[in-house]
Amino acid sequence: MSPLTIRRARSQDVEVIVEFNARLAQETENRTLDRSVLSGGVSALLKDQTKGMYYVAMEGTTAVGQLMITYEWSDWRNGTFWWIQSVYVHAQHRGKGIFRGLYDHVLAEAKSRADVVGLRLYVDRHNRTAQETYERLGMRKSEYEMYDLDFVLGSP
Repeated sequence: MSPLTIRRARSQDVEVIVEFNARLAQETENRTLDRSVLSGGVSALLKDQTKGMYYVAMEGTTAVGQLMITYEWSDWRNGTFWWIQSVYVHAQHRGKGIFRGLYDHVLAEAKSRADVVGLRLYVDRHNRTAQETYERLGMRKSEYEMYDLDFVLGSP
């Protein structure tokens, strides 16, 4: 097994990120996403870093995991929260520390920047495995509930 490396995603990673996001939607929400819409969304983010950024976990030349960061400005803290989203680790590579590697990389980068005031993510309330993983990494459940109104996918 090659050592794990974490790097910022590039335009040539679009196909693997689209594939991972499609699998993520199917596994977590039993949704089949429109690949052309998904590809457009991934490409738009990779072209415009004001939208966010993807990180990919690589074993040699093979992408085995990913996560996306988006931004939320906090006027209360005069800084930016990085939202961890689109977390996916290929099924054959789960339980090997891939997410931990991605998380540790993002945490170190976030802490190195004066403008980043914290990390946030959301998780399905029934996904105890993910919740336990986040808690082991030092994250804590927020006091906030999340509501949304999705104009594209609607409610699950």
